Amino acid sequence: MDNKAAARLTAVVLTISTKGASGERIDTAGPAVAEMLSQAGFQVCSTKILPDDRTAITAALVELADQVGIDLILTAGGTGLSPSDVTPQATRDAAHLDVPGLAEAIRAAGRKYTPHAALSRGLAVTRGKTLIVNLPGSQKGATQSLEVILPALPHAIAKLKGDPSDCAA
Repeated sequence: MDNKAAARLTAVVLTISTKGASGERIDTAGPAVAEMLSQAGFQVCSTKILPDDRTAITAALVELADQVGIDLILTAGGTGLSPSDVTPQATRDAAHLDVPGLAEAIRAAGRKYTPHAALSRGLAVTRGKTLIVNLPGSQKGATQSLEVILPALPHAIAKLKGDPSDCAA
């Protein structure tokens, strides 16, 4: 990816984990995702751990998109089939538009590593001019997923911000 294209872009990483938020589990996914974004040239404004609470997750996404104006929000965790996994629902609550190709690419690439990747309910959506993508909660799953979509993110965000150039390479 062109680091110059990403250099102007802001990002926030939200780890969604009740155990992580309470200090019962060390978050390794969020810091690894933040490091990948930084190395790609994004300005990572913050990382935060939130509990598996639909209302709190939605509120954080809305605030970061609407009030703070973050370009990219990546979540890590809460995308599985457990009753407490509510990240996709919270993301849907905040969404304006779906970006299904990113989530499809993540699941397709993940199936190369584990058949369980097909169980992920993670979404990619927009809210205003902010792109929001749900990643798996494990460090390995989150970084492998981000690696797949990272090259497309600066272009996606540029289009959200109104870039009129053609999409063809």
